[in-house]
Amino acid sequence: MSSSKPLKLLHLLEGASSPLIGSIATAGKKLASIGLDNTEANRQAYRQLLLTTPGLGDYISGSILFEETLFQSTTDGKKFVDVLRDQNIVPGIKVDKGLVPLPGSNNESWCQGLDGLASRSAEYYKQGARFAKWRTVVSIPCGPSALAVKEAAWGLARYAAISQDNGLVPIVEPEILLDGDNPIERTLEVAERVWAEVFYYLAENNVVFEGILLKPSMVTPGAEHKEKATPDTIAKYTLTMLKRRVPPAVPGIMFLSGGQSEVEATLNLHAMNQSPNPWHVSFSYARALQNTVLKTWQGRPENVDAAQRALLIRAKANSLAQLGKYSAEGESEEAKKGMFVKGYTY
Repeated sequence: MSSSKPLKLLHLLEGASSPLIGSIATAGKKLASIGLDNTEANRQAYRQLLLTTPGLGDYISGSILFEETLFQSTTDGKKFVDVLRDQNIVPGIKVDKGLVPLPGSNNESWCQGLDGLASRSAEYYKQGARFAKWRTVVSIPCGPSALAVKEAAWGLARYAAISQDNGLVPIVEPEILLDGDNPIERTLEVAERVWAEVFYYLAENNVVFEGILLKPSMVTPGAEHKEKATPDTIAKYTLTMLKRRVPPAVPGIMFLSGGQSEVEATLNLHAMNQSPNPWHVSFSYARALQNTVLKTWQGRPENVDAAQRALLIRAKANSLAQLGKYSAEGESEEAKKGMFVKGYTY
């Protein structure tokens, strides 16, 4: 993923995969929120809106696709991967097969998808993907149990090794869910534990640290905690965790938004870039890039231009934030609305 631009990853329509690689339920949630049915035609129309946004490549340098999207084309027959390349945006691919219950745990989950991953990754590379994404989760209200943390770390490490063996840069993503009423200090404690385990198993699997990207959660209080944290506090705790656990050999940290509002996610990223870091600290947002876009589009062709302008506004805001140059002045009320959903599933 070499680029003259800083790496800034756009998550495209999380959950909108084909049945071969997971559930399309999340696409249904997004489309249902604006009154649309979860059909392939509607998913294609929304992806086309996102990917054909003029100037998107000025602020976004990578796009995480699903298998359906990787092999899909625009309505006039141009492959989505070629649309991205024309904007100098690198295509990536979500390769896990989703979360399932973890037997023997405290009602926790593990991420499936290692079976057949090598052959699938080789096919994805042929189709134009150059990086991969695998998401597993850790729940603070569930403990988390030692079993769940180990399973998450081991699965990520095996996936990362297989990805690198097939020419793909793996994004390593153990998402620590926002669920819970825990204070920020407890989140820090769990995050340090999880990332220590992750890097132990990455090393055990001979993963090249210079050839991975991380997609961590920001260290925040639980969504139900009585006290909200300021962006400066979140930046302090998050950077403390990263500096304690992440080797400087890792080139990039691409934060997930995890249900924060669009403005919250951008402000927190901006706060983390007020001084130099050992790694490039940027973003890989789903809901925090797309919420206003969806509300603007409403599934109507006449709203496509306005929705694309909304996407550019969010992409530019986060591009400025990863340079430490963002200002929240003029942000819309919609962009300030939180998007946390308790027990959110993809």
